Amino acid sequence: MPDSDYLPGLQNPLSEKTTFALHSGDCVTGMKSLPDESVDLVVTSPPYNLGIKYAQYEDNLSSDDYLAWSLEWAGEVKRLLKPEGSFFLNVGAAPAQPWMPHEIALALRDLFELQNTIHWIKSITVEPRESEPVSVGHFKPINSKRFVNDCHEYVFHFTKSGKVPVERLAVGVPYADKSNITRWGHTKGNDKRCRGNNWYVPYETIKHRDKDRPHPATFPVELARKCILLHGGNPDTTTMMDPFLGIGNAAVAADQSSLNRFVGFEIDEVYLSEAKRRLAV
Repeated sequence: MPDSDYLPGLQNPLSEKTTFALHSGDCVTGMKSLPDESVDLVVTSPPYNLGIKYAQYEDNLSSDDYLAWSLEWAGEVKRLLKPEGSFFLNVGAAPAQPWMPHEIALALRDLFELQNTIHWIKSITVEPRESEPVSVGHFKPINSKRFVNDCHEYVFHFTKSGKVPVERLAVGVPYADKSNITRWGHTKGNDKRCRGNNWYVPYETIKHRDKDRPHPATFPVELARKCILLHGGNPDTTTMMDPFLGIGNAAVAADQSSLNRFVGFEIDEVYLSEAKRRLAV
């Protein structure tokens, strides 16, 4: 992996607010240069060790090596995270390797408290009482006599104490029965209730994968944006980081949320260039 080539903070001309520091190189090496407790929020999705064909990274370590590497980079995240910070870790599985997300979560329990487990629902079928079942969203179909299609991933919300307040209603949904607004005292007259830990966030429909989604494993911008909202805090002072920047979806979410500063690391120059193009930096 190449040494990090540090770039100065770049002012984003889209929002004229968020300052971007986008670093080229290994995230472990890069994070070691940052001061302790300097990051409020981390939203990231590392390689899943499922043999995905990245341009510059071999996604096929042994289980022991992968977990050891996860502990290494997550240890730097812990050092950088402020006491009231949030670390949202998106990980997925393959039908033939169902334990991997849980193994990662268990490996990190000596570093963090697991405060929330969110299920990112990419596709779902609902069965209304008076109509036919309806399927929405996108998933990669599989042809198997053993497995069903895998339509969700995990977002583990880690904190240092397990007691960090979150803004539940910032990602809330309106009450279907409006009488509940006045019926329950905790609403304080607001038409919002907690969304819960099942988040339906579909991918945007695309026509050409190479052009519209030039990275083999991205999460939607909206998923990162919801993590930002749930964390809460003051956007004017929030520093967000993604150690595995990819093509910059977390950075786009930070820009849309008008956060103060975003720090990202990416080992692949092609992906990094695409992130800069999207952010116009």
